[in-house]
Amino acid sequence: MARVTGIGGVFLRAKGDRDSLLQWYRTHLGIDFEAEWGGRIFLGQESGVTWSIFDPSTSYFGSPDNAFMVNYTVDDLDGLLDQLRAAGVDVSDQVEESEYGRFGWCVDPDGRRIELWQPPSA
Repeated sequence: MARVTGIGGVFLRAKGDRDSLLQWYRTHLGIDFEAEWGGRIFLGQESGVTWSIFDPSTSYFGSPDNAFMVNYTVDDLDGLLDQLRAAGVDVSDQVEESEYGRFGWCVDPDGRRIELWQPPSA
């Protein structure tokens, strides 16, 4: 039987100017996009990729208008959250810690909630 073997990518539709949104992600999250196609391939992630379906009533994605949320792995959650706050980005005061690591959240200019995850130390 043919089956799915992994996540190939996450794709966002800009609500306004695509180049401005790309620049926001470059400036605030340090994601360097390929100029030609406006994407980035992340290689060599040891943590794998989580794929999950949430209940329709969840508030986990922020606004009920958000049909999905992207979780980005980070190397220094506190440092990145401090940088985002200093730049005036909408950042949640909440940080969750568990056996899975540490989680924080911010919102991009299109109103999408972004989850930032620092995996636990090996």
